[in-house]
Amino acid sequence: MRALLALTLAAAAHAQITGKQLLEPPAKDWLHYNGQFHSQRHSPLTQVNRATVKGLTAQWIFGIPGARQLQTVPIVVDGVMYVSAPNEIYALDARTGRLVWDYHRSSAIAKGPNRGVAVYGNKVYMTTPDAFLIAVDARNGSLLWEKEIMKASDGYWSPAAPLVVPPTTPNGPARVIAGMAPSDHGLNGGLDAYDAETGERLWRWNSIPAPGEPGHETWSGDSWKTGGGGTWLTGSYDPELKLLYWGLGNPAPDFDGDVRKGDNLYTECIVALDVETGKMRWFFQNTPHDVHDWDSVEVPILVDADFRGRKRKLIVQANRNGFYYVLDRESGEFLHGTPFVQKLNWASGLDDKGRPIRVPGIVPSFQGTKTCPATSGATNWMSPAYNPDTGFFYVVAQEGCGINTKSRDTFRPGGFSYMATGYIESPADPWQMYVRALDVTTGKVQWEYKQVSSRRYGAGVMSTAGGLVFAADDQGFLTALDAKSGEALWHFNTGQPIKSQPISFAIGGRQYIAIAAGTNVVAFALPR
Repeated sequence: MRALLALTLAAAAHAQITGKQLLEPPAKDWLHYNGQFHSQRHSPLTQVNRATVKGLTAQWIFGIPGARQLQTVPIVVDGVMYVSAPNEIYALDARTGRLVWDYHRSSAIAKGPNRGVAVYGNKVYMTTPDAFLIAVDARNGSLLWEKEIMKASDGYWSPAAPLVVPPTTPNGPARVIAGMAPSDHGLNGGLDAYDAETGERLWRWNSIPAPGEPGHETWSGDSWKTGGGGTWLTGSYDPELKLLYWGLGNPAPDFDGDVRKGDNLYTECIVALDVETGKMRWFFQNTPHDVHDWDSVEVPILVDADFRGRKRKLIVQANRNGFYYVLDRESGEFLHGTPFVQKLNWASGLDDKGRPIRVPGIVPSFQGTKTCPATSGATNWMSPAYNPDTGFFYVVAQEGCGINTKSRDTFRPGGFSYMATGYIESPADPWQMYVRALDVTTGKVQWEYKQVSSRRYGAGVMSTAGGLVFAADDQGFLTALDAKSGEALWHFNTGQPIKSQPISFAIGGRQYIAIAAGTNVVAFALPR
């Protein structure tokens, strides 16, 4: 770790983030992985808009040495940008891209990705490839404390950006919420809450219910012991209800359901947890007894909207299984669901409780079974967005099918895979990425933009009050679309595949757009 002089940032680098700021982020900052607690990824800035976006130009590029396919989402506080890679944090002057300080953690484990950091007070928080939560000083990058989430020797790691929730009572602690990836397939995931000041663990919620706990009966035999249910992405939070909303990963082994008969709770669920205690308030399972590796970890967005003539607190999610869901976020009641991709052959629809109506025979087989969408999903880690002005939910969707095969596997502690083989792309149905705008309450497609030549996981989207949707792809293009029509208004080729999500911030009244592209972080703005 080294520190560099940056006199113009002296005041900003010492600014502390308050709970009020986390609850109501200033328009000029980007304080959460998904912008705000409701995860709408909507910037209120308007300087870059439909009329001016054609003038957008690159302002600076910061390269992270030794990086691979960054998935970090930058956090910006008073002109200071924090970006991360596995075991590394960089503080940058967000106006110029100049390095302020960098932190490097000594670890023999450097597998990725790392999806970003969180901020509160004078601390920056990050999880690590060896499943630790660390806090560094936002002023100089020095390590303040580190806490082990789970043992890396067992195969655990933690790629998701933490979420900091301010105190819910006058003298209560701020909580850092951190997820865990259970070696992807075979260990059990969950969520932890830590005291933001001391790092003391306050509660743990386990994804897989143990004997005697509700839901345990949905696992046959001892299959619950290696059940899965990872928390790969950052969730959302409702400060009024004091509820956390998180999506959970697949059961294990992925493609062999014979060894784990039952619905396999709480894998493939959206869960609502009490932020103070970690107790589950409700759950909704998108894909009971999943045999396709369709994680339900896609970011859930919180929206207050009229639904069938009634004002409701909603939670909406475009799921990897190909369905778009609308739930009541107070109760978890299923309200509506509809496909958001055309290629979907495993279910004929959803019943009145939201349970999929399965098509017989669309399960992995020893000879291979065509399954749509593919295991890679109708969408994945690419963050969606919501624009309250248009009422549209924006999502990166993948059309395509896979050939899913099945065999038997044996769980090996400390290993990464407990999958029972896997899948390949269907030659007859090659994959293609789209940006789609859905009506937030009906899921009806309003427009789509085909990302030319983009056939693999790409980047998420961001909405702005300037009437734009920024989207990126695996071809390296960052594109600005008209939020109402989907018309492409501007694009820039970064030269490297993009696997992250764009953000927007402002310094001195000047709006910037930024994104991690390949091994670089790139920032754009209008000419002065």
